[in-house]
Amino acid sequence: MKQLPFKLGIHPINWVGEDVKEHGADTTFEQIVDDIQALGLTGTEMGRKYPTDVTELKKALSIRGISLVSQWKSVLFSDPAFREEELAAYRKHAEFLKEMGSTVISTAEVGGSLHFDPRRTPNEKEVLRLDEAGWKSLAEGLNLAGEIAQEYGLKLTYHHHGGTVVESPEEIDKLMALTDPSLVYLLFDTGHAYYGGADPLTVLRKHYDRIAYIHLKDIRQAVLDEARAEQADFVTCIRKGVFTVPGDGCLDFSPIFDELMLRNYQGWAMLEGEQDPATHNPFEYARNALQFIHTLLSKEAGNRP
Repeated sequence: MKQLPFKLGIHPINWVGEDVKEHGADTTFEQIVDDIQALGLTGTEMGRKYPTDVTELKKALSIRGISLVSQWKSVLFSDPAFREEELAAYRKHAEFLKEMGSTVISTAEVGGSLHFDPRRTPNEKEVLRLDEAGWKSLAEGLNLAGEIAQEYGLKLTYHHHGGTVVESPEEIDKLMALTDPSLVYLLFDTGHAYYGGADPLTVLRKHYDRIAYIHLKDIRQAVLDEARAEQADFVTCIRKGVFTVPGDGCLDFSPIFDELMLRNYQGWAMLEGEQDPATHNPFEYARNALQFIHTLLSKEAGNRP
């Protein structure tokens, strides 16, 4: 493959679901990291099948030439009553990632979410959007968490995410405007941008100076259209197969890669599919995505003067 200026890894969510627990329930940690090694990729995120002991995890990854780049951290900063305990938990999270040699903390607000907010009840049907007080509290909490991340040589990268209060392009813009650019960065996710109603390329261009981490995923338009017609919630959309790997959906990755090459992005980008591994073999889909990227870059190189 043509050498990229940035580092390409893969998320274990391709093998084991994080939001849909039955996806990959019988898959082992060893199978995931053996596949990652066989794909020739050198970066991963933390997954729920990964050992949590630092020494054990370091050994298992290092013998395969893989680095732990990040780990998701849910936060509930929109409610000031949770701030102190959330910041204490964030510090522990940062300590673990520092020990693992990671560089960024994938961070997302769960307040208001149907699936992630511990205060919600099963009979509720909609994400509760933030009021102005909630936005203010969220921004203050993220700035404080960003300071903690910096203490450990890490960057807080905010993950705009389907089914949460920072999902639409307007919400991404507002979060970026309210937070300190020296403390809060953006995790740019192509699939979640489109799912939330944005044009991924527009998000990339508008907020490039804040982007410190990337997730590359694709969308099946027909599945998204069906899910929208049924008013399906986020987790139901995953079960339906709305997400897939780059090259298997409707997104145009050519201008996205052009922009990243033009800007000389040098951080990590993770391949993601987030679909049922029983019907979408993770290794095969990842291999196809890598071939797609190779073909895309080869065509673009041939078109340049």
